[in-house]
Amino acid sequence: MTIDLGIRDDDQRKGFSRRAFIVGVAQGGILALLGGRLAWLQLAQGSRYKMLSDKNRIDLKMIAPSRSKIIDRNGVELATSTQNFRVLIVPEQAKNPDEALQNLKPLIGLTDEDIARVKDNMSKVSKFAAVQVKEQLSWEDLSRVELNLTDLPGLSIDVGEIRYYPTGESAAHIIGYVGAPNQSDIGKDPMFSLPGFKLGKTGIERYLDEALRGKTGLSEVEVNVTGREVRELKHQPSQSGEDITLTIHNDLQQNVQRILSAEKSSSAVVMDAETGAIYAMASNPAFDPNLFVKGLSAETWEEMLSKPGVPLTNKAISGQYPPASTFKMITALAALEEGIITDKTKFFCNGHMEFRKQKFHCWKKEGHGTLDVIGALSESCDVYFYEIALKLGIDKIAAMARKMGLGDKLGIELTEERSGLVPDKNWKLGYTGESWQAGETLVASIGQGYLQATPLQLAVMTARLVNGGRAIMPHMVMKEIRPLASWPDMQLNQDHLFLVKQGMDAVVNHEKGTAYGSRIQDPVTAFGGKTGTAQVRRITIADRAAGVKNEDLEWQQRHHALFVGYAPLINPRYVCAVVVEHGIGGSRAAAPMARDILAKAQQLNSAGLIR
Repeated sequence: MTIDLGIRDDDQRKGFSRRAFIVGVAQGGILALLGGRLAWLQLAQGSRYKMLSDKNRIDLKMIAPSRSKIIDRNGVELATSTQNFRVLIVPEQAKNPDEALQNLKPLIGLTDEDIARVKDNMSKVSKFAAVQVKEQLSWEDLSRVELNLTDLPGLSIDVGEIRYYPTGESAAHIIGYVGAPNQSDIGKDPMFSLPGFKLGKTGIERYLDEALRGKTGLSEVEVNVTGREVRELKHQPSQSGEDITLTIHNDLQQNVQRILSAEKSSSAVVMDAETGAIYAMASNPAFDPNLFVKGLSAETWEEMLSKPGVPLTNKAISGQYPPASTFKMITALAALEEGIITDKTKFFCNGHMEFRKQKFHCWKKEGHGTLDVIGALSESCDVYFYEIALKLGIDKIAAMARKMGLGDKLGIELTEERSGLVPDKNWKLGYTGESWQAGETLVASIGQGYLQATPLQLAVMTARLVNGGRAIMPHMVMKEIRPLASWPDMQLNQDHLFLVKQGMDAVVNHEKGTAYGSRIQDPVTAFGGKTGTAQVRRITIADRAAGVKNEDLEWQQRHHALFVGYAPLINPRYVCAVVVEHGIGGSRAAAPMARDILAKAQQLNSAGLIR
């Protein structure tokens, strides 16, 4: 019995040892696997998991650059940026964005429309991106939000910038305004997704947007488990855009805008005849660009669009009008250059010209009598230019018009510029499929018919006429002054240019001149120019018989009033073009405005304020 028990115990011990060995090997293998995995994670994959861990505790934030200033030639601020306190929300960090916004609502006066807008914006961006809830908070609003931040998860206070236009309406069409990016813009640049970011929409703000907005910076911030910032780990500052200096003179700009405001709808350009620098460019009525920074309501937008003077349009570069009698200098110069007339050539005006059984009327019913080219310009005789036109033909008139700056964009630093129109035989055939008629040449010779020009083009035309025939081009951004001699010489006969200039002098300073009533009697500041009256509607035979007067018509049916001028009479430096929509007549509405504008420019010059 004893021997049998010993054998069994020995067998049991051997079986236990084998099982223990197997279990030990298994445990060792598991430990080896765990150790190997740990080594793999810590050594081979350590940097990867460190990066993933950092993503959970480090927040990378773009820093918006400061939009640079736009200033006038003397350093006066036309557009700048001011401090802007605002509330932001990060949807990912808010447990319940709807609840957070509702809790914020009574603290800063959020409306249901505001909340709907914020929720719409949140749906368009990543849930990790900050979305602006409300900006331009008062100190009281800031205090209330700050006291309640612990109950407003995902919400934070931020200090940004908002665009401000110190001069308001006076330079609105030049400077333009900024606004939020369109949906089509989102994704073009990460900067566009920054809370409250604004893009240039019109004017210089749009044309030089990329230079003005600068480059974003980057901030690496450590955050706790609730997403609240603990400390900044790394900071790469943003780079502001470059300040833009314009050729505009703020005092003159405001003065021009004030002068234009006497009419319902008008525009003007003041330019240096030698350098092409724009000193003032105004369009009336204007608008306050500060309204667009916050965002316009649909009602305000519709109201602006419905106004008869189209306040959102820069008529100085976008308005296209028949140049009317201001075009007669072009016809005269073309005839002189072609040898069709000289300073002694005269024609008789009895009030109309008969051509192919049709009467082409002069504006003066009883006629002007016998006139030479200076007298024809001075008294704006239509018949004189009809006579010239028959000998010239439309193509030669058109060629001179294009040489003087009409019929194409001039490349001013504003995207809204339009090209106008100078018609000729080929244009009409291609546009209408019909041949040009001789009667249309007569109409074109006095600036009517298909012809269209902008006030900017009329200013350039005037500058080229009085500066000796140099093809200057207009510009608004300050750069190195280019002397007159460096501009292309159009190879025009100086005697012919002088004759045309004498005619423009007589328009204002001769007692029979159409703008004699607007003259400046001081010979030092006296000016010359040319009136124009552009037909809005055709004057019918019945109208003539009934003696219908323009001032008796509805405003929209009255003629446009134009004037182009230069000053001083000797060595002209300033040129201007004025258009008064439905102003009835150039001598009546536009010439007095041009007189006041040119007088102000010369006053600033004599005081050394226009450099």
